Amino acid sequence: MPELFGVFRAELAESWVWFIRNILFLNLFFSIVIIFFQRRDPKSVWTWLFALNFIPVFGVLFYLLFGQDFRKSKMFRIKGVEDRLQYSIRNQETIIREYHAMEANDRIIEDYSSMVLYNLESSGAVLTIRNDLEIFTDGEQKFEDLRQELRKAKHYIHLQYYIIKNDEVFDSIVPILLEKVKEGVEVRVLADGMGGGRFMPKKRWQELRDAGIQVGIFFPPILGRLQLRVNYRNHRKIVVIDGEVGYVGGFNIGREYISRDPKFGYWRDTHLKIRGDAVMGLQIRFALDWNYAVHENLFLHSRYFQAAGDSTENGVLDLERNFLKELRENGKAPWQDPGYMNVDKAIGIQIISSGPDTATKNIRDNYLQLFHKAKNHIYIQTPYFVPDDAILSALKIAARSGVDVRLMIPCKPDHPFVYWATYSYAGELIEAGARCYIYENGFLHAKGIMVDGMVSCYGTANMDIRSFELNFEVNAVIYDEGATEKLEQAFLDDLPHCLEITRERYRNRRLLIRIKEQFCRLLSPLL
Repeated sequence: MPELFGVFRAELAESWVWFIRNILFLNLFFSIVIIFFQRRDPKSVWTWLFALNFIPVFGVLFYLLFGQDFRKSKMFRIKGVEDRLQYSIRNQETIIREYHAMEANDRIIEDYSSMVLYNLESSGAVLTIRNDLEIFTDGEQKFEDLRQELRKAKHYIHLQYYIIKNDEVFDSIVPILLEKVKEGVEVRVLADGMGGGRFMPKKRWQELRDAGIQVGIFFPPILGRLQLRVNYRNHRKIVVIDGEVGYVGGFNIGREYISRDPKFGYWRDTHLKIRGDAVMGLQIRFALDWNYAVHENLFLHSRYFQAAGDSTENGVLDLERNFLKELRENGKAPWQDPGYMNVDKAIGIQIISSGPDTATKNIRDNYLQLFHKAKNHIYIQTPYFVPDDAILSALKIAARSGVDVRLMIPCKPDHPFVYWATYSYAGELIEAGARCYIYENGFLHAKGIMVDGMVSCYGTANMDIRSFELNFEVNAVIYDEGATEKLEQAFLDDLPHCLEITRERYRNRRLLIRIKEQFCRLLSPLL
């Protein structure tokens, strides 16, 4: 018996030696890949090297889940479709340049003309003026409004969410979609492979397909519900109905988003409803994502890309030509005529997007430009605040220059690592003179910024590196005082439900919190 035990112990020791050797080999292999074959920020490189070499086993697993960079392998080929839109985009560039050359009286767009043209050049984001905007901060109201608009659909419904859960919220939408299919309306539903794959049984998706609803899964899981890729998720939330109404913002489809999950309590979010020409930007974005996920080229059908109320075959191109003709012949923009569109006010909007398939960090760059242009105040709402050095420096410079910088973050962490990293970066802003508020009336999920009561940028992107670089996101840049003031008022209305983290309170935080902050901040480039 002792001899048998000795043999077993020797085999166990040999297995451990084999295991350690292989782990060391994997660490060395991935370290070489990170240093020599992936173009990463130096801070990210050092963080990954630390994780691989000082957190045995788990470092390798963490890298396999979060660290692979497939941009070099041409994983995303969406740009090939985007290039087909360049003719339309160049027409719009001519329009916008001529509009500015005529010294139109829109002061805000004139002040931010460089950003308007940057968005056009970097991502093809067209500035549209003929828009109306409605803002939702409550999930019940947003989904009730969505259901009402879905019932009015006559031609098509395009619905895209990062998370779609198999619960009462989706159950309240599906009967409307089924009824619309029976009426001959085309219905397409696009969900992310992680957000939709985790929570929706395949049987339910198949039932929708059998009923005539077209379903697409972006980057689907390989093994059932097991999703080995955490990066490159499609975090966008877009709805387009007949090209006339569009929705974009933070609400997903699930019971927590209507404040029925006791874990989070009241869910405070921000969602935008757009009527007008900016809906075309959301439609193009949906079509590009749908093309990639389903391999159906929606751009072959002009009916999906007609301006609101336009029945012509050429759609958006006719809109551009009419716009330019109006400028040349009448010396004024079409929206300056009474009755051009039945809206309370013409609102300038650009739909911007970013993701691992783009060469520039479009949304992050917009944030940077807005921060640098701020003269009076900057209001930020975000569930995750893990900025890169440029964003953090811009905000600290603004705060030290007398700009009223205010950051609002949640008090309930849904991702603990990100939460404590957020707390650390918020503390650095506080030390620079900014003010930080923790929302205590439930969970804050709103994602956006407001600057000087003039321009705002809201949508799906968090203020973190993941949204800037790794996930597919979409935001609306709003060049309008009235809309921005409404968003700022919503921010101010949230303040009574917040606890302000003063400089004294932050400096007196407990040792355990300091340790959590430092550890999570160390890993923040990976989160």
